[in-house]
Amino acid sequence: MIDLKDYNQKVRQDLKIYYKRGNQVLTFYTTWGLFSPRVIDEGSQMLLNYLDIEPGYDCLDLGCGYGVLGLYMARSAPRGHTLLVDRDFVAIEYAEKNRLLNKTDNASCLLSNGFDHIPKQQFDLIVSNIPAKVGKEMLYIYLFDALEYLKPGGSFYIVTITGLRQFFKRGFHEVFGHYEKIKQGKTYTVARGVKPA
Repeated sequence: MIDLKDYNQKVRQDLKIYYKRGNQVLTFYTTWGLFSPRVIDEGSQMLLNYLDIEPGYDCLDLGCGYGVLGLYMARSAPRGHTLLVDRDFVAIEYAEKNRLLNKTDNASCLLSNGFDHIPKQQFDLIVSNIPAKVGKEMLYIYLFDALEYLKPGGSFYIVTITGLRQFFKRGFHEVFGHYEKIKQGKTYTVARGVKPA
């Protein structure tokens, strides 16, 4: 028979994930209720394989969850600043915990519904593991706002379920003037738009 008191204590403890890429090792605390709490999700891992990050880039992780993409970008761009935003206060709490844990002083975390509370600034790189169920209206808002918040020549990288690929192909063409499919897998597609210089 399960000791429910013991089980209750165990499931309330933080989970821990390690991520290694090249010479970078990052540690993440997560908890139940956050997206993909036991492993880094396949879409984020796929996106990390294709990001082109320069050391001086200012970066934005839109919908950061517990901070995987944003903290990797902060480590990869030590002379820039990376902002991690999410609309979920628990996600921001864990992103901040992980920022401190990984000693990424060139990053900060902010509670925001999309771009709504981000101060007016421009980024070299914006990334997002786009949620599938926010609605097409919100997805268009992301595209328009990303274009506004990018520096000329800056890139907006996304990873989406492959079922949304045609929507984003059309949306990027309408908003950015072009669409670049970087990698299409069975489940996820990585794509980007570049702001005209």
